[in-house]
Amino acid sequence: MTTVLVAAPTAVARARLAAVVGASKTLHLIVDATDLSLSEQIETAQPDVLLVDLGSEHAAAWLRDLGAEPLPPAIVLLTEAGQRTLGAEALRAGVRAVLPRRASAEEIIAAIEAAATGLIVTHPDTVGVLRPVPSARKRGGAAIARQPLTPREIEVLGMIAEGLGNKIIAAGLGISEHTVKFHIASIFAKLNAGSRTEAVTIGVRQGLIMI
Repeated sequence: MTTVLVAAPTAVARARLAAVVGASKTLHLIVDATDLSLSEQIETAQPDVLLVDLGSEHAAAWLRDLGAEPLPPAIVLLTEAGQRTLGAEALRAGVRAVLPRRASAEEIIAAIEAAATGLIVTHPDTVGVLRPVPSARKRGGAAIARQPLTPREIEVLGMIAEGLGNKIIAAGLGISEHTVKFHIASIFAKLNAGSRTEAVTIGVRQGLIMI
């Protein structure tokens, strides 16, 4: 079970996030943190994921301090959409998921599950926060950085090759359909594939799966 430490600037925000985590059968709330000075709590609790609700005030400084921690947990950050500088600072601090503060409970849980497995997660409303969209000309001329698929992504790719849908894949792996979608999006990005068929074809060509 994934353990989660919650941090937020207000009691109301903490209670909301604690309720989201507590309602999930796959997540375990370690402690409802009372402030954003989390170094000692992180060291003591050793959570798998740190779920943080941050406003704009002092957010960048807090993230820089967190980045100095020797072993910070996977971080899921809820913040105001459109803060490009904060998004960049979040990546440098080791944040794996950035969601708008209005994200639904289902989106938050899916992001926690994905971040716990090592995936980078962005919400459609926050994609622009993390990096500017390159021009078509730059996209065409840029070299694609090849990243290896994780064992779970290879497992998902193999199930796609068998013709299985997201719902069946989720049931077979014991994860949510949202998490399956995150894995598939990561597979497509790493293989530079535009469809399931293309991803499978590339996977076979690279020796990742056999059919």
